[in-house]
Amino acid sequence: MGGHKGELRRKLGNTVALVAVCALICGIAFTGAIVLLMPSEKGHIAPVGTTRPTAPVSQPVAAPVPAAPRTTPATKGYTCPGYSGLQQKIPLKMVLEDTFAWGNNPPYKAGNGSGDIKWESNPYQDPSWHLWLHSLRWLGNGIDSMKAGNAAARTHTLAIIQDWVRDNPFPWKSDASASESTMHRTNVLICARQAVLTGLHAKTLPAQYKWLDDALLTHARYMIDHWSGSRNHGTDESIALFGVGCTFGRQDLMKKAIDRFNTGVVQSIDSEGTTNEQSVGYAGFNYRLWGRAAEVVRRCGQSPGPAIDARRKLLADWMALATKPNGELFQIGNTTRDKVQSVPGTPWEFVATQGKSGPRPDRRTGIFKGGYIFGRTGWGEKRPFGAESAYSIRFGPSKKYHGHDDHMSINYNWHGQDVLIDPGYYGYKKGDLQAWAPSQAAHNVMTIPTAQGRLVPTRLVGSVSTANSDYYELADDPAGGVSRIRDVLILKDPDVVIALDRGESGSNQRYETLWHLPPGQAVTVQSPTTAVATGTTMQTHLFQIPFGAPTGTTTVEQGKSNPAQGWYLPDIFNAKPAPVVKFTQTGQNARILSVIAPSANGEKVTYSTRSAGTNFFVELSIGAKKVTVKITPDGRLTRMN
Repeated sequence: MGGHKGELRRKLGNTVALVAVCALICGIAFTGAIVLLMPSEKGHIAPVGTTRPTAPVSQPVAAPVPAAPRTTPATKGYTCPGYSGLQQKIPLKMVLEDTFAWGNNPPYKAGNGSGDIKWESNPYQDPSWHLWLHSLRWLGNGIDSMKAGNAAARTHTLAIIQDWVRDNPFPWKSDASASESTMHRTNVLICARQAVLTGLHAKTLPAQYKWLDDALLTHARYMIDHWSGSRNHGTDESIALFGVGCTFGRQDLMKKAIDRFNTGVVQSIDSEGTTNEQSVGYAGFNYRLWGRAAEVVRRCGQSPGPAIDARRKLLADWMALATKPNGELFQIGNTTRDKVQSVPGTPWEFVATQGKSGPRPDRRTGIFKGGYIFGRTGWGEKRPFGAESAYSIRFGPSKKYHGHDDHMSINYNWHGQDVLIDPGYYGYKKGDLQAWAPSQAAHNVMTIPTAQGRLVPTRLVGSVSTANSDYYELADDPAGGVSRIRDVLILKDPDVVIALDRGESGSNQRYETLWHLPPGQAVTVQSPTTAVATGTTMQTHLFQIPFGAPTGTTTVEQGKSNPAQGWYLPDIFNAKPAPVVKFTQTGQNARILSVIAPSANGEKVTYSTRSAGTNFFVELSIGAKKVTVKITPDGRLTRMN
């Protein structure tokens, strides 16, 4: 049976790409990207035992983890980090029945009821489901029960853990789920070891559980050989490696982990506080993850060095700017809808408490070389905090890791209400939504669907900020023979977004500027130049203003499939229809001038245009507020009053 299991696992490993199984390695709802495992020397493996944990067993241990001088761990030691909530849907009864559950899928009996698990199981063809099965985090309630002295829970939970060890011999790299979940499983093994000691009131591990220590050292060997580098996965691995070192008093393992922390943190978080993940959600996760890294080192009586604390401080400042006035994070990259978490003494506290406590951020706009622009009308100095408006714009290095093809995309929150949204992302279960969510078509950009797109860096050509406006010019070449320029002007009082998109090609193309709106709004196309979105308490006028090019078309799509368009994904389990307004022009060149003007329901919103010499002027009226914007022949947008 073991050979049959192994063959099925190998087949699954060949068909499930690493980009998929990296999906949930971070223990949060948003998911991952390709992780390159580093090649290294492989160790000799001892024979695999076959008995249950009621008898002494010698399990596979990677020989390259040699004996080392022991040190006395600090009194506090390495604390079981828990199970990331995975155990919440799996009570002890389900653990004892070998039943696993994750996400919105029904529970699935993955074993024979005696702890013999079919590790190749993937009934819902979901790589994330399969990864979490291999993580063993679903055994949390069994481990907690054995810690409380429940003998039946101890016997059965350890039988499942030992079954994994037996059925997945070192090295398990060929099974992507087993590989990518190694650091999570390592922590589960540490938690199980601590639970055995506590439940039995023992100071040393009984001999019949020696296989558990052997498995921990084997996992340490694997993480030494296959470090994922300076990203969250690599940080998680180093934390788990340090945990093994702290558990056994192994100074060599602890030093290896600390060296990797100090190598990784300055690459993971740059000198401006931007993470290399290309995701706001993962930036917040990295803040907490690096905090945990420093904490576990100190709890074991070691010093992490100064770099982690210094880079986390920069990241906290960055995250404050990446938060909307309603307290939610901008959904950029692989990010679920989420509120910012308060971190006392940092700008995060200020934004989480809506300005009631904590240090106020020292700037209202930020341009970061990692590819992010954040700005807002203020921090509640002259308006209520929640009545401010805020925006984000993407540029910089091409898509990688947890990023999306979202360069030039604008997200906008008006008086605490979403106006232009990033539709989110759908995890790694195959389907048209999974392919659409990270694409250009899911973002507020000019797309060229008739050209073969490519991932490219985007340049920030220039920027100017005044007390009541922010201007940016961005440029790139998103397809062969096609160039794209976006000029953006964000206004304050009235709070309005204006964007001029220019596309050029040597052949005829279809240029579509997309504006994704929140779900629940009714959109009416009033003319080829005007669409109006109406919500409960506000409305948004979207104007395609004729500007030096034939008038294009204005259309709306919502809840489409094959190909997908017009959705909002608050998390990886749910999809809501949401309108997207398309401004379209066709030809070799395009000039699409968009005005996004939110207002209270019932306020009159109008525009007029005029020319003076070579300059073009747009005069906007939103209720009682009026503003004039000048557009020069080279596309520069300037507020005139």
